[in-house]
Amino acid sequence: MKVVVTGGAGFIGANLCRELISRRSVGRVVALDDLSTGSAANLAGTGAELVEGSILDRNLLEDVVDGADAVVHLAARPSVPRSLADPFATHEVNATGTVRVLEACRRHRTQLVAASSSSVYGSVTALPKHEGLPTRPLSPYAASKLATESYVLSYGHAFGLPALAFRFFNVYGPLQPAGHAYAAVVPSFVDAALHGRPLTVFGDGHQTRDFTYVGTVARVLADAVLRKVTCADPVNLAFGTRVSVLELGHHLAKALEMAVEFHHEPPRRGDVRDSQADDGLLRGLFAGVEAVPLEQGLAETVRWFRSLPEYA
Repeated sequence: MKVVVTGGAGFIGANLCRELISRRSVGRVVALDDLSTGSAANLAGTGAELVEGSILDRNLLEDVVDGADAVVHLAARPSVPRSLADPFATHEVNATGTVRVLEACRRHRTQLVAASSSSVYGSVTALPKHEGLPTRPLSPYAASKLATESYVLSYGHAFGLPALAFRFFNVYGPLQPAGHAYAAVVPSFVDAALHGRPLTVFGDGHQTRDFTYVGTVARVLADAVLRKVTCADPVNLAFGTRVSVLELGHHLAKALEMAVEFHHEPPRRGDVRDSQADDGLLRGLFAGVEAVPLEQGLAETVRWFRSLPEYA
């Protein structure tokens, strides 16, 4: 079985490549990545093949998707702040790029599993977030991910393409980069703590998130590919936990076995206040799926950070 992972050299993509290679029925994994945010080093020792290039390149997509049994589409221009800085670039990669991937899959009749985002719920205040709620994006990034999932599901309806769109929540774990302006909260906190700096919190820190360990996400994605799971609706990929940013900092302090301090900055434009998934649909499609507890996931994440030369 051949599986293509767009964005395969990124944080989630490289973890998925490792998971796929470990499955007996998968004989070949191809990671397509332009390395704008990913790294070839993430794939070292995985056995996955790296093809460097963009999902906006039609000819390259044709070559890569040819002969594939499934495509997991993770390539994206991530980050709410980045989308505020350049909305068009975010749209081009996340929306137009998704259509390019879908067209390649349609021509080859290839199964597609794609990543959307919990950010599509936006200003909807109801908790937990279930897939039947309206979508009210608060940023160009969120709007582009809503376009992503809408295109994916429309191709399933219009062309009979085997398709599945997951709404990722706050995924964290090994290989997630830190040390740049658009870094996610978990790597930003770990990086700051290990360098002896206060943890930067935007707003009062009582905003909540549903953190999901990347190993759990990779297993669900691999199962979706191998069992050819499809769904006419988007599916939350998270497990209904609700942890505030300040609570996350205290959990990390325990994992790091050190005291931490917080530094507050004004709230960021486009950030949602609270996020928590309803996991009913997910569990209906993936019976028996179990999430890695936050404490365990943070311990694994800290262990990975401390294995890097800059933190040793």
